[in-house]
Amino acid sequence: KVKRIAICPGSGKSVIQAALDKHADVLITGDIGHHEGIDAVAQGLALARGVPLVRTTHQQGHIAAALLSAAGASLFARRVLVFHISGGTTELLLCSGTSVVCRVGGSTDLYAGQAVDRIGVKLGFAFPAGAELSSLASECSEEIKPKVSVKGADCSFSGLENQCAALLEHGAAPAYVAKYCLSAVGQTVLRMICAAQEQYPGVPVVCAGGVMSSDIIRAYVQRTQPDIYFVPGRYSSDNAIGVAVLAAKEVQAWPM
Repeated sequence: KVKRIAICPGSGKSVIQAALDKHADVLITGDIGHHEGIDAVAQGLALARGVPLVRTTHQQGHIAAALLSAAGASLFARRVLVFHISGGTTELLLCSGTSVVCRVGGSTDLYAGQAVDRIGVKLGFAFPAGAELSSLASECSEEIKPKVSVKGADCSFSGLENQCAALLEHGAAPAYVAKYCLSAVGQTVLRMICAAQEQYPGVPVVCAGGVMSSDIIRAYVQRTQPDIYFVPGRYSSDNAIGVAVLAAKEVQAWPM
C-alpha cells in the first residue's frame, strides 16, 4: 500500500537516497540514468522484503561464475588471472578472488567477440555468430598457423577481420576461414597468457566469456597449456550465477 510519495521535477537521481530516508514508497521524477534507476529499484525491493541489498558489478558476477565452475570454492581465496573475452570485453585481469587487482592486458581496438561476430556475419550467419562459426570451423581438418598482433599482454583484432575478408575474396573455403578466425583468437589468447605468466608465475589462469566456450579455441590453448581452466558456456553467457554466489557470500550463506 502506497502511503507516501516523493516528487522531484527534472532529474531526480540526486534525491533517491533522500526519498528513501524519508520512507517514501514512490518517487516520481523525470530523467534518470539507467544504473541509478536500477539501484533505486533494488533498494526499494530490499526494503520491502526486509532483506539486505548486496551491490556488485557486472564483471564481478562473470568472474564469480567462472571461478565457481573452474574449481568450486578453492579459487575464491587466491590470486588468479581471469581472461574475460566476449562481445563486450577482452580483458586479462589479475584478481584476488572476485576483486580486480589490476588490468594486465587486453585489446587495443576490437573485442575478440566483435571480430568473431563480424566474420560470422560475412559468412552468412545471423548475429551473434560465435556458435555457428565454431560449428563450421570444426569441418576444417587443415592445420592453420594464423598471423596475430600481440605485444606483451595487449593485442589487436582489427587485422584479423581484414585477414579473413581477404581469404574470402581469394576463394578460401568458409570452413577454413572460420577455423582461421578462431585459431587466431586462440593463438592471441595463448601469447597474452604466456606474457602474463612471466609477470605472475604460478598464478592459475581461468578463461571465461562466450568466445572462450569455443572448442577450437580451448583445444588450441590447452595443447600447450593444459592446466588453464576453461569455463563452460552455461557459466559464461549470464552473470546471474556469479551474482548469486557473491550475494550468498556477503550474507554468510555461502554453502562451501
